[in-house]
Amino acid sequence: MTHPAHRQVVLDTETTGLEVGEGHRIIEIGCIELVKRRFTRNDFHQYLNPDREIDEGAVDVHGLTTHFLANKPRFAEIAKDLWAYLEGAELLIHNAPFDMGFLDSEFAKAGFERRLSEVCTVTDTLTMARQQMPGQRVSLDALCKRFSVDNSGRDFHGALLDARLLADVFLTMTGGQSDLALVSEQGNFGASRFLEHLGPLPDGPMPVIAPSDAEWAAHRARLAAIAKKGPLRWVEDSV
Repeated sequence: MTHPAHRQVVLDTETTGLEVGEGHRIIEIGCIELVKRRFTRNDFHQYLNPDREIDEGAVDVHGLTTHFLANKPRFAEIAKDLWAYLEGAELLIHNAPFDMGFLDSEFAKAGFERRLSEVCTVTDTLTMARQQMPGQRVSLDALCKRFSVDNSGRDFHGALLDARLLADVFLTMTGGQSDLALVSEQGNFGASRFLEHLGPLPDGPMPVIAPSDAEWAAHRARLAAIAKKGPLRWVEDSV
């Protein structure tokens, strides 16, 4: 499968328990695709039958039960499609060692001989957040609060929901605009939703529109007015 350049996949999983070494399995996987920092809607979401009991503490976190998952496919049934979807992408994962450990275990059980990290780049957004905000809380909930990402619907952890929240956090944390409130006829929504609404930008160079003489004059007058209140932090030859 051929993927476009600059492709990132924000990924999250839910599991039957915390320790992959104790035989715990993935029961939900959610992936949000970004291409050139734009949402594409080419997402991947699947609930999975783990063929084992789910720890009570895990059910309290994600709300997924053995009964609900009984008629869902096994990981081996979706492994080929998932591998093709992820291959070649940069994976953005909050606490990546946890999810990657489970994914490698599941793919190995399904007969895959390579590790996912051999065909993908993996970026741990938890490590990234700790580096940018040392000493501060960097859970997904804390980051949503810090970057004004609405997580009011997160009564339970869910792989697809958490991947979407992490995508908004990542775009803001790395210089995006997803926390700005933009207005449409339908009301306020974040810039990431706004860009998603617009759809992908056209290929090719962006048009360059030169300012008119009147616009240049207004620009210089504005800079001169600002300069009267204090020294400018940049040099503008046209002032």
